[in-house]
Formats: sequence, C-alpha cells, structure tokens
Amino acid sequence: MQRLRVRYAKRGRLRFTSHRDISRAVERAVRRAGIPVAYSAGFSPHPKISYAGAAPTGVASEAEYLEIGVTTPCDPERVRADLDGSLPPGLDVLVVLDAAEAGPGGLADRLEASKWEVRLPGADRELAEVAVEKFLAADAVEVERLTKKGPRRFDAREAVLRLVMPEGTERTAAQVPGQSCVILRMVVRHMTPAVRPDDVLTGLRLVADFAPPVPPEVTRLAQGPLDASTGALADPFDLDRETTRGGEAGPAGEHVVG
Repeated sequence: MQRLRVRYAKRGRLRFTSHRDISRAVERAVRRAGIPVAYSAGFSPHPKISYAGAAPTGVASEAEYLEIGVTTPCDPERVRADLDGSLPPGLDVLVVLDAAEAGPGGLADRLEASKWEVRLPGADRELAEVAVEKFLAADAVEVERLTKKGPRRFDAREAVLRLVMPEGTERTAAQVPGQSCVILRMVVRHMTPAVRPDDVLTGLRLVADFAPPVPPEVTRLAQGPLDASTGALADPFDLDRETTRGGEAGPAGEHVVG
C-alpha cells in the first residue's frame, strides 16, 4: 500500500467547519477524484485516511496534514490536482508527497509546534504591548478551559516559545475602514493539554486585563519540527524530500517555515 502525505489549507468560511465535517468532505472528494483509497478490514471497513494536528473549529489554517493509503501507485501531483478540484472552495490541497520512502517517525510525531497569527481588530496597541510583556515575564499563567470532562486548569505560559507584535497595515475581512488592528504572532509548543491561541488571549487578560473588543481572527501559519534553540519551525515534509532524493536531511533551522 502506497501512503500519500497531504498538506492542505482551511480558509474563509470553511474555518467554521468542524473536523468531522472536513473528514467527510475529504472522503467524498477522494471518491469523486477516483483515488484508489485502501480500506480497513473488519465488519465496518473505512477508508485509510488519517489526520494529524487538526486546527480547532473557527480557526483558519495554512498547514493542515493528512495521510491517505492507496491500493495502487499514484502520481502525487496528479492526486493533488484531482483532490483539490474535488474539494469545496476553502479546502485547498497545497502539497502531496509519496511517503513510501519516508524518513523515520510518523507524520504526527514531527508536528512539535505551531506558528499562529492572531488579528485583533479595534484593539489598543499600547495595552496589547503591556499585556505581551507581562505575559512573557511571568513564570506561569494559569488559565481555565471547559473540556468534555469539565473545567480544567493548566499553564498557558509554558508552551509559548515566541510571542511578538509585528507592525501590520492589512485590514481583516471584518474590520471597519480606519480601525486599528493589533497582530500577534506566536510559536506554541504542542503539549498535553494543548495550548491554543484563545488560551494565550485568556492569559493576556489575566495578567494585564487586556481583552479584544471583537472576536479574534486566528490563522495557523505553519506546524512542524521545532528548533528549540531558535523557536523556528521546519517543513515536516523536508525529511521525506531529502530521503527520497537519497540525501541527508538538514537540521530544523535550515528549513524555516514562516
């Protein structure tokens, strides 16, 4: 069985689609595209499609990953084009690689951290700067989130490796003309429980009473192997590309994403 590794984007209104609905859309698209997907054995066989590091509902992403098992060899570029053409607008297939000669470790194991962009229309930049400074200076920032098992408290500060406020001039889709927009970019290590951008915003509110006036617009820009010394993320497909070419994969810092 050939394994195909896919990077796809979740954009626009599709960011409000649940992971279950996205998986259904992918399964339908695979059938429409005529991709010879493999099925599991047993009483209720299901297509061998696995997902790694799915973004939360309501969050856009440029770096979502899945893996498809197929029964006959397929050209990755042809699969990319056919699958992309069969998916609804907003679910866009960016890269497909053959994982038959993949490097060591599963795809999910390589997704060690995520780079996020959070846009806060109408927020006060000076207040945001103070909140970021206090958050980064804190040893720990305990936040609470409601989970399926009830309220859970955890440290949101430990997972945040980088948090900056770049200068931004682009307006968001929902922004009023002439309105300010604070932009936060953060690199967050994948931990258990997962620390999400909204947890970081909760932390900013707790340490400095900073609260955006409207809901944030969140986009995952990248996820992949982490260079802990620099906080840079590598492309998780780099190792596959280098292994297929017969070369040596370089360290994470040499293939920086974002």
